[in-house]
Amino acid sequence: MPGSVGGPRILLRRLREVMAEPESAQKRLDKIVVLIAANMVAEVCSVYLMNGARELELFATEGLKPSAVHATRLRVGEGLVGDIAAHARPLNLADAQSHPGFAYRPETGEEIYKSLMGVPVLRSGKVVGVLVVQNRTRRHYTEEEVEALQTVAMVLAEVVAAADLIGTEPDEPDLTRQRPFHIAGTSFAEGIALGHAVLHEPRVHVTKLIAEDTELELKRLEQAVYALRGSIDDMLETEDLSHAGEHREVLQAYRMFANDRGWLQRMLEAAKTGLTAEAAVERVQNDTRARLQRAADPYIRDRLHDFDDLANRLLRQLTGVTLASLSANLPNDAIIIARNMGPAELLDYDKDRLRGLVLEEGAPNAHVSIVARAFGIATVGRAEDILEQVEPGDAIIVDGDTGEIYLRPSQEVISSYSEKARFRARKQEQYKEIRDEPAVTLDGAKVDLYVNAGLQVDLPHLEESGAEGIGLFRTELQFMIASTLPSLRDQIDLYRAVLDVAGDRPAVFRTLDIGGDKMLPYMNLASMKEENPALGWRAIRIGLDRPALLRHQVRALLTAAAGRSLRIMFPMVAEVAEYKRARALVDKEIARLDKFGKEKPASLEVGTMLEVPSLAWQLDTLLPMVDFVSIGSNDLMQFLFASDRGNPRVATRYDLLSPAVLSFLRHIAAKCREHATPLTLCGEMSGKPLEAMALVGLGLRRISMSPAAIGPVKMMVRSLDVGKLEAFMEGLYGLPERSVRSHLASFAEDHGVAV
Repeated sequence: MPGSVGGPRILLRRLREVMAEPESAQKRLDKIVVLIAANMVAEVCSVYLMNGARELELFATEGLKPSAVHATRLRVGEGLVGDIAAHARPLNLADAQSHPGFAYRPETGEEIYKSLMGVPVLRSGKVVGVLVVQNRTRRHYTEEEVEALQTVAMVLAEVVAAADLIGTEPDEPDLTRQRPFHIAGTSFAEGIALGHAVLHEPRVHVTKLIAEDTELELKRLEQAVYALRGSIDDMLETEDLSHAGEHREVLQAYRMFANDRGWLQRMLEAAKTGLTAEAAVERVQNDTRARLQRAADPYIRDRLHDFDDLANRLLRQLTGVTLASLSANLPNDAIIIARNMGPAELLDYDKDRLRGLVLEEGAPNAHVSIVARAFGIATVGRAEDILEQVEPGDAIIVDGDTGEIYLRPSQEVISSYSEKARFRARKQEQYKEIRDEPAVTLDGAKVDLYVNAGLQVDLPHLEESGAEGIGLFRTELQFMIASTLPSLRDQIDLYRAVLDVAGDRPAVFRTLDIGGDKMLPYMNLASMKEENPALGWRAIRIGLDRPALLRHQVRALLTAAAGRSLRIMFPMVAEVAEYKRARALVDKEIARLDKFGKEKPASLEVGTMLEVPSLAWQLDTLLPMVDFVSIGSNDLMQFLFASDRGNPRVATRYDLLSPAVLSFLRHIAAKCREHATPLTLCGEMSGKPLEAMALVGLGLRRISMSPAAIGPVKMMVRSLDVGKLEAFMEGLYGLPERSVRSHLASFAEDHGVAV
């Protein structure tokens, strides 16, 4: 019966019988849709499978016209079926035809059916099809029925994969794996590594999906989770990890994920539908992977690696499979190759033998990248097709400075990189030598260098880099990694920890910058689909429309900063009126402290991000009201050029060192000097020595960047005569050129500036 515990179990047993029958894949699918329709008390059950990269084809149906099978096709994103595939999420509609996304296909005969429930068919987190049931009446399917259909969809995915029914692109001709091969990836952790490839194979393939004894599977699952948590606790107590540092903070966050009750509860619910413990883990991870892969915000996507790592470690607990990393055959110059990886998996390797890491996926701020940087492991990510080209034991060079990878390099390349490795070692020593020295130009101009941060794992960078403070603390990251809205106490604890580490150094807290591409799963923001999310309901717009959320955060900041200095900054302000409304909320919270006799911050500065071009033309009105301004170059540049920085087709159409950018920033800097308002720039632009040189040349004296950029940028500042640069740049602002990068590079070379 639909919604009952026995229903899905009975259906799974029947599906297992069908899967064992010696019939064609098509006949199995035909029987499966009949079984599902009967079990779900549905008049229609249909299976759509991917036919190529962007098209879904009706493969089997019970209830629709048989002639529509293999004839009806929908693009991914087209109609309700296409929407399910595009977003990898279920749809449950009592009146499907009234939904704006409904796409009518006359050949199916579905016009008589009102209600629809559909779930994605997922394999390894990728959508391979869609499973749909329909009824003539307006029926709202229960949560238990949705859960049951998702479980059935997982079993269906194995049927589809085993029969090779999923449409794929034709394989390219087999390439010889003997020739040298070069891949351009993205630098995740600096360094040069020369060694031999070791393939990391953490994934355990689950073959038994349907449980014989559900109660036994629930016990196995709970025991494995407790053992996993214990192993992470043991890891944190080992000698290498027991001392404080960013790698330990990462493992603390990792332990938090492992102890998340919601994660365990979802797996237990999946097992109760009749899956084995292993299949329940895989089903929940499939759902998590599909959801996080589609998140526009890179930080959210990067958490996928942590959950992948946890799921794979849990599967190894259940199956007893061990990692290759535990083998005594690991070479002394190992370079690990993986699709992706979590931080604990990297720490499974003997770090004395580990030289480098290459990932097909990932991002610089992923937890594994943080751990790699902490241990000095050269890391390159987004190395497309690396696993298709590499063989175990291949000689490989990883250039963590540029993102270059050389498989089976020639002797000339090896010689060149051997020298580069020696040169880089000497350079790192130079950065260490000036860590505690001020960033002062040759002609005496002081430039304040700050770091960007967002979690406790980032805080050790402040001391290690020699930075003069935290120029941007992204408070939304705490909200994005949590499974529920962080409590007032959680926020106070984090902000207090930041202030403790900062001490007398400034720390600027940016209020919540959520919405757009930064969705919180526990808030109903995702339901507000927007055509242009970067230009939509986000950041201060949400804070002003939901003032309780913003006041709650401001209250936490004021409480954490009692008796100390506090700096608060609002994101995405587009007009002075928005800043005034936000500042009024801060004033209300200060009045509340006075009313209840609570201690206030010793000093308070309130400022704004300048990310929206419109604000640049209101500076004469704005600047007398604010204590400081910080330019958010990432958003400001994409708005200035109407060029989505997340779209590879247009993201590189403009150069940060164009006359338009430099002139615009000079205008802002001049206005801030006129009003004696401190100005900072935080964003990718400030972390590159040549770009940072240009910022200093147009008048900025405070810039905030990633911790790794502090050393190179400080070296640049200390080798620069800013007076000569300012005079040189006067001739650049009006040039009719796309970029003046080559002009600035020539200046640096001619004047001995270290860029």
